[in-house]
Amino acid sequence: MKVEMDRLMLASSVAGAFIITLLLLPVLNLLFSAGFDGLLDAITDKNALQAIFTSFEAAFLATVLSFIFGVPLAYLMARKDFFGKSVIESVIDLPIVIPHTVAGIALLMVFGRNGIIGSPLNEIGIRLSDSMAGIVMAMMFVSSPFLINHAREAFESIDPKMENVAISLGATRAKAIWSITLPLSMRNLMVGSIMTWARAISEFGAVIIIAYFPMIAPTYIYSKYVEQGLYAAMPAAALMLVLTIVIFMAMRLVIHKWRRYDTD
Repeated sequence: MKVEMDRLMLASSVAGAFIITLLLLPVLNLLFSAGFDGLLDAITDKNALQAIFTSFEAAFLATVLSFIFGVPLAYLMARKDFFGKSVIESVIDLPIVIPHTVAGIALLMVFGRNGIIGSPLNEIGIRLSDSMAGIVMAMMFVSSPFLINHAREAFESIDPKMENVAISLGATRAKAIWSITLPLSMRNLMVGSIMTWARAISEFGAVIIIAYFPMIAPTYIYSKYVEQGLYAAMPAAALMLVLTIVIFMAMRLVIHKWRRYDTD
């Protein structure tokens, strides 16, 4: 029995080492290949900095809007059973399985200059394609399912009787949700928000179709690669990688400390 367990652990270690190497080696190779000089070149590249700033701004807006509109939907999905619920659940998960170039074309046909919504808006001076609004919509389309699903799982894990007790003591439904359900769900909501932001900031396929300009970091890096080659794109890619890792790890550290605080 012990020999079998040791073999299983050894196989698991080998498999884990393969996956970690697969994930880590390209990242480390990019950073070491770019080096400090490459990062310095990217930092002094105004176009690269502008593209990176646009990426962070659009991803933040996409996350905030996903939170505002997605959390109420997640609460409804967690608390109510109704006709067509399974269809809505499938619609929520649909952007995860749709190829993102297909998503970009679908969005363009709706919100582009000649789209069913974009065309009348364009006539009154509201432009969605090739704008920050188009970038945010594309990012929301591909990333909002992560926040909605995390929020729904959080709400499902909380006993509705807790809200009912608060209501029986005189609180309104909204106050019960605000004072009980949301605080208990906050950890999951934060994790969902981080995953939504991370997915949004990495989006390329949908964004490049509906809004090539203003350039976000992935579009700028791709443009540099196509026009000037691999080594020209490497500094901006390395800088984007460093900034993303730092912010992502900082967010995860906050969540980890929050979890330890709640446990204590």
